[in-house]
Amino acid sequence: METRFTHGGDDHILCICAEDMSFEAFFKGLTATRLLRESAIAGITDIVGSHASYMVRFDPGVIGPTDMLREVQAIDRAAAQSEPVMHTRIIEVPVYYNDPWSRETMERFRDRRQAPAGTDLEYAASVNGHASVESFIAAHHGSPWFVSLVGFVCGVPSLFQLAERSRQIQTPKYIRPRTDTPRHVVGHGGAFGCIYAVRGAGGYQMFGITPLPIFDPTSRMRYLAGDMVFFRPGDIVKYEPIERDEYEDVRAAVEDNRFEPRIRPVRFDLRDLEHDMAAYKHTLVEVLHDR
Repeated sequence: METRFTHGGDDHILCICAEDMSFEAFFKGLTATRLLRESAIAGITDIVGSHASYMVRFDPGVIGPTDMLREVQAIDRAAAQSEPVMHTRIIEVPVYYNDPWSRETMERFRDRRQAPAGTDLEYAASVNGHASVESFIAAHHGSPWFVSLVGFVCGVPSLFQLAERSRQIQTPKYIRPRTDTPRHVVGHGGAFGCIYAVRGAGGYQMFGITPLPIFDPTSRMRYLAGDMVFFRPGDIVKYEPIERDEYEDVRAAVEDNRFEPRIRPVRFDLRDLEHDMAAYKHTLVEVLHDR
């Protein structure tokens, strides 16, 4: 996997690990950004990772573009030779599927949807070859998801499903974006899932809603540990289906600042995933129930 390097003006270098998203490309980019931060190269002002690429911003008054490129290329080679292992977190995210707030939003934006007579869940089930919405929901929460990117809007995570390529959920975005989306909607567009951190515009298909705030500019929530943004690149998310009464219970606990999501540290090894994906996913999820 050869990285392609491109200068952006005289103070950015874009590093494209692969043209297509893959576990290997994501892992290489994640490792490279970690090594760049650890290297403390003079002149670097920002490092941003993405699905299958990363970008380095630097001060050309401290280090010139040619020298910066040489440093980044050396780091990239080291990332390619590193073991595909990381220490991260697995997080259980409760989801109330087929919730009334998403459905009400769908009704208001019928003219922007591919299948206006049905729901987004029905459309997603159909295009992914599932015989029922229940089967699709089971597939959605049945495999964990990588957080491959955090940002775009207020800490919104992009999520890539830990599943064989042929079984990964693929769902087109709305024909035209909505001007409104409820806060905390769990959605999907293209190959990536997301959770809407705030209310606003959006074009992803809407599957459900979580009572778990993932962005808090006041940093009031205990589980945020003083941060505004909950997710980090490399986190692993496991959706857990809940019903309306459980949703209301969690929301009340969140309001009282006494809710603690289930989070466990985990060592992730890409080689184990590729060796036996089904068994390794089961091992990952079991970590959530360790005491």
